[in-house]
Amino acid sequence: MSDALLAGYDAVLFDLDGTVYHGAQVIEGAPETVAAVRSQGTAVRFVTNNASKSPEDVVAHLRGLGLSAEVAEVHTSAQAAVAVLGESLAKGAEVLVVGTASLANAVAAAGLTPVRRASAAVAAVVQGHSPDNAWADLAEACLAIRAGALWVACNVDATLPSERGLLPGNGSMVAALRTATDTEPVVAGKPQPLLFETAARSERALVVGDRLDTDIAGAVAAGLDVLCVLTGVATPASVLRAVPAERPTHLGADLTALTLPADELRIGPRPSWEISEGNVLTVRGEGAPLDLLRALCAAAWRTEVTTVRAEGDAAGAALTGLGLA
Repeated sequence: MSDALLAGYDAVLFDLDGTVYHGAQVIEGAPETVAAVRSQGTAVRFVTNNASKSPEDVVAHLRGLGLSAEVAEVHTSAQAAVAVLGESLAKGAEVLVVGTASLANAVAAAGLTPVRRASAAVAAVVQGHSPDNAWADLAEACLAIRAGALWVACNVDATLPSERGLLPGNGSMVAALRTATDTEPVVAGKPQPLLFETAARSERALVVGDRLDTDIAGAVAAGLDVLCVLTGVATPASVLRAVPAERPTHLGADLTALTLPADELRIGPRPSWEISEGNVLTVRGEGAPLDLLRALCAAAWRTEVTTVRAEGDAAGAALTGLGLA
């Protein structure tokens, strides 16, 4: 495995939702791939924007899905949000929590006072995902934010991958408060680089994620290489149209790509596919559809042209398979 993508890094930083699992369903190949990373002596980190679970709960969930994990390997947006609060507030300051009990416990562990109702004493609002967040919670946060409280959002993911499909994420609830308060929150999690910088430490790290606007954007902001997988939010069409701040260095179908040669996964031209540039990207050749997507991304990102067409049945079938026909 000396030429495998994972061999070039000291640590691999895994996103969870949409990359390792969909809710209670593990993504095929994830346990074996994480085990392969460990067997190479490469450090494993789990970096998640989901603030609904404590690191201990994340570990229990991963182990229940057949993956080995330790609490020290888990880095959550809740931890990042509490770090922001700790830097901004005096010890004992009241923080209105919109989120799970584990988020409130993290606030308390930082020497701050978690509350659930707005008052003149509330210095900050911290908002993280919880399936139990309701209008009443947003109403209390709205009052506190309008009164001048610091507003920290654990993340702004609009959707949350699940075994049933995409569900409303914390970002959707943040959007409601943004509209109600005409205020922008401080965002602690991805795409801000803090989570990745903390998890990577001083190691040469590779980020693996499924979402362009958080996983990939956060990695780019932190100056880290990133493998985008297509098991969650990102699609071939969205990767092709990615803005510069959201462009991965490598592209794979799923986590098992980590064990493939790095050169096969890197965004760039492919000998099996010819792409003529102009007002339209014209595709000729025959080969793996994902190889075509890697080559198309290189051309589209360089030229800013994202309209494609095929010449020949093989090229047409490949574009159709990618949803780009």
